[in-house]
Amino acid sequence: MIDERAVVSPDAEVHDEAYVGPYSVIGEGVKIGRGTRVEAHVVIKGPTTIGEDNRIFQFASIGDDPQDKKYAGEPTRLVIGNRNTIREYVTINRGTVQDRGETRIGDDNWIMAYVHIAHDCVIGNSTIFANAATLAGHVHVGDHAILGGFVGVHQFCRIGAHAFVSAHSYVSMDVPAYVTAAGRPAEPRGINAEGLKRHGFSAAQIRNIREAYRVLYRQGLKLEDAIATLADRVAEQPELEPLLESLRSSSRGVAR
Repeated sequence: MIDERAVVSPDAEVHDEAYVGPYSVIGEGVKIGRGTRVEAHVVIKGPTTIGEDNRIFQFASIGDDPQDKKYAGEPTRLVIGNRNTIREYVTINRGTVQDRGETRIGDDNWIMAYVHIAHDCVIGNSTIFANAATLAGHVHVGDHAILGGFVGVHQFCRIGAHAFVSAHSYVSMDVPAYVTAAGRPAEPRGINAEGLKRHGFSAAQIRNIREAYRVLYRQGLKLEDAIATLADRVAEQPELEPLLESLRSSSRGVAR
């Protein structure tokens, strides 16, 4: 399952049921799991671990050194989960010792052409990155989040679960869970109601999330007061917990 024209390090581990296409280069310290397809002309450097049933398209660059002037050759890593689609010319860098030392991609993500995921980013599950979306270092993206084409995200920002960032937006502060944001800089525009419907949220749950958005953005409350108000509702409305978590974990500040 390894094309004879591929270059594979003797220190790499490629599962017998994985595929490596012609002219791809698989470096030292790379592990590729069962069912993963690496198409032609892909470069993967280690230490990088790639799980099962991923598909990596031609000309992607996976696991190369972080684009960080502080990086001095430390053995940092990249971990990619299962069933991800990584399209043409995507670049994903390893971590740095100034952070967790690891860039991590979860499962079932759809990463379109020319996307860049920088060092120490943490991507959840079932996200969508449209063409040329770009993450600076240390960015966290929650499950089911969607980034439109050419979105740029500043270092250390967090994008919460089920959030939606419109094309060509620039994210300079955190986008909470469930929120739709757009603009340069990105500002909140409502909740991702259509996305919530597609992922099985009930009408009552969406109504509760919409009301929580009003508390956060429409009642003139300070952030800490809005958090306290929403915290009182979580016992009866557990769907608000991801929103609260994204507000409480913010370090750069919440886009408001």
